[in-house]
Amino acid sequence: MSAPTAPKAESVEFNPFSETFFNNPYDTYRRLREEAPLYHNAEYGFWAISRYEDIAPAYKDSATFSSAKGVTLDMIKIAELLKGIPPQLIMLDPPEHDRMRRLVSKAFTPRAVKAWADLVTETIHGFFDEIDDPTSFDAVGDFAALFPVEIICKILGVPADRRQQIRLWIDTYLAREAGNMMMSQAGAEASMAMGQYFESLLAERKADPQDDMLSELIASEYVAADGETKRLTDGEIIGFCRLLGGAGAETVTKLISNALVVFADHPDQWEALRQDRDKVPDAIEELVRFDGPLQYNFRVTTREVTYYGETIPADSPVMLITGAANRDDRVFDDPDVFDINRKRPFGYNLGFGYGTHSCLGAPLARMESRVALNLLLDKLPRYEIDRSKLSRVSMTNVAGWKSVPVRALPAE
Repeated sequence: MSAPTAPKAESVEFNPFSETFFNNPYDTYRRLREEAPLYHNAEYGFWAISRYEDIAPAYKDSATFSSAKGVTLDMIKIAELLKGIPPQLIMLDPPEHDRMRRLVSKAFTPRAVKAWADLVTETIHGFFDEIDDPTSFDAVGDFAALFPVEIICKILGVPADRRQQIRLWIDTYLAREAGNMMMSQAGAEASMAMGQYFESLLAERKADPQDDMLSELIASEYVAADGETKRLTDGEIIGFCRLLGGAGAETVTKLISNALVVFADHPDQWEALRQDRDKVPDAIEELVRFDGPLQYNFRVTTREVTYYGETIPADSPVMLITGAANRDDRVFDDPDVFDINRKRPFGYNLGFGYGTHSCLGAPLARMESRVALNLLLDKLPRYEIDRSKLSRVSMTNVAGWKSVPVRALPAE
């Protein structure tokens, strides 16, 4: 785990709760990789690594980099207060993680994802068709914010009149004020309300199972090597619903809104994609690399770890800056260049998680993104965005746009 000593850079300042970070962290990421590949933030009490060669192995080494205290800094800081609350899948280390993932993955088989194709297409097209003026609209508020949560909530079994409320709760508890890593009072209340809602919905499904994922999670079981039948507890199911709702609502929303801004900067690549739809899957991977929704995850060290001649003590929060790793020129040629024809030198995209906590819903997210991008390519062959009204979110570990006003341009 040790590595050559790197030059120290006392002048590098990295604050993941600052306006600078929320608006554009990539210049800071570059300086971190070059000048402070192991960075210590004394104010907030965390360490950070930013190079691909350090982050990818760390994601796979759950014995050293534990998720058990949380994956965001505020969760880690109040970990003692959260004891006794059933943890979500992303907050488990093996073997507990493997047991739970084996159970929940039964609801995410390739066959199940394939069966959702019609639902995904109908939902995405349906929301676009409801836009008042499809030649001038907010690509987030009128479209990209709406369909992902609708899809995952319908799959889960959330009634139609509550699906968008899930999104509003999630947006509220992920939001952070600049300079404050902790959830607001409104966020805490939204988080509690969402948990209570899934608790009541779970009780309904236990009494009256339906053809939905929540009922599948209740019934999911397997026989372990010791002969014992394993099932999910109520707390684990509620935690998974919260996780799935959050990931399902935020990831694709941010990916599609980011895509429209990036392609507005690269209209030649939008036209190339419009002419050759076979490139859409590669474009999605490049979007996740270039400006992905997931910017970082936290882990806590279980032992001392040395990088670049400096030792991180045991029981220290460590930020794995995925967004920085995905722009590392040691791995990617011209990493700050967006290129839908990029040939990737590796087989897995860190933007969808890696190792133990690789994203269970990645196939669904990719499917939704393919359908949405193809639809937008049809509906907006040429477009511009109103940059004066662009607005970014300020959220913990998630990056993207709150508002992306788009206007269709006449054909050339």
